[in-house]
Amino acid sequence: MKIYIAGHRGMVGGAILRRLEARKAAGEDLSLLTRTHAELDLTSQQAVQDFMQAERPDVVILAAAKVGGIHANNTYPADFIYENLMIECNIIHQAFAAGVKRLLQLGSSCIYPKAVPQPMREDALLTGTLEPTNEPYAIAKIAGIKLCESYNRQHGVDYRSVMPTNLYGPGDNFHPENSHVLPALIRRFHEAAQSGVDEVTIWGSGKPMREFLHVDDMAEASLFVLDLPKAEYDANTQPMLSHINVGSGTDVSILELAQMVAAVTDFTGRITTDPTKPDGTMRKLMDVSRLARMGWQARITLEAGLAETYDWFLANQTTFRN
Repeated sequence: MKIYIAGHRGMVGGAILRRLEARKAAGEDLSLLTRTHAELDLTSQQAVQDFMQAERPDVVILAAAKVGGIHANNTYPADFIYENLMIECNIIHQAFAAGVKRLLQLGSSCIYPKAVPQPMREDALLTGTLEPTNEPYAIAKIAGIKLCESYNRQHGVDYRSVMPTNLYGPGDNFHPENSHVLPALIRRFHEAAQSGVDEVTIWGSGKPMREFLHVDDMAEASLFVLDLPKAEYDANTQPMLSHINVGSGTDVSILELAQMVAAVTDFTGRITTDPTKPDGTMRKLMDVSRLARMGWQARITLEAGLAETYDWFLANQTTFRN
């Protein structure tokens, strides 16, 4: 079986590739297909068409995306909507044109409306206004779901979508401006501990609640969903509501998270909040009951995952550009 992993150098794609390589090493008959951005521009329709027609994979895993935190989404909204739409349109359509019957697309929890009952169920999709700060990215990810569903309905293929909560782990982006909250906190507290400062201030009140999932759990869940028999997948979804939430099912406050990161990085100073800065949505927790009914749940605790992620950060920090 030839499997193409789009985005294999990203945090999630890399974790999925590692799991597939382990399967291959254990004896599964797999051919794993990857291309770097330099080798294949996924925003180019012609390049993706040529690649798909030449390679004709059996399965496609779409983990490629342009991602970033609030600052990046606010600063580059046109880049986020354009690049993500092009990647999804090109890969999904050209996969179909090349005869690919099975595809898994990875999305994001930001597809859900800003004001939505917690925890967020799959059927909350398209029921309200999106969070303005990442609306362009969210629109692109919603389009990816609807692309998969539309190709399923019209052409009878088996294209599935999984929507992860906030992910973290080895391979994360620790850029001081463009990273997500957890890697940003790890870098800030590490630098504070190393420089000996006695106080770190976090944005907002510290009260917002957030859910986090280790990337290795996400990789495991992705392949679990991909491997489900079609009859079982169809029995737990609907043709126009087919995406599946993936999360840990638990959340912590930003202040609690900061305290956990401080402990991991050996920062012993004070942690203060800055209520003049925005909190954002007060709670974002995924309802993962649909996936639980199918037989999967997260296994890596936040405490263990944070320790592993910090170890990876320490081992790789000299490779960071900024």
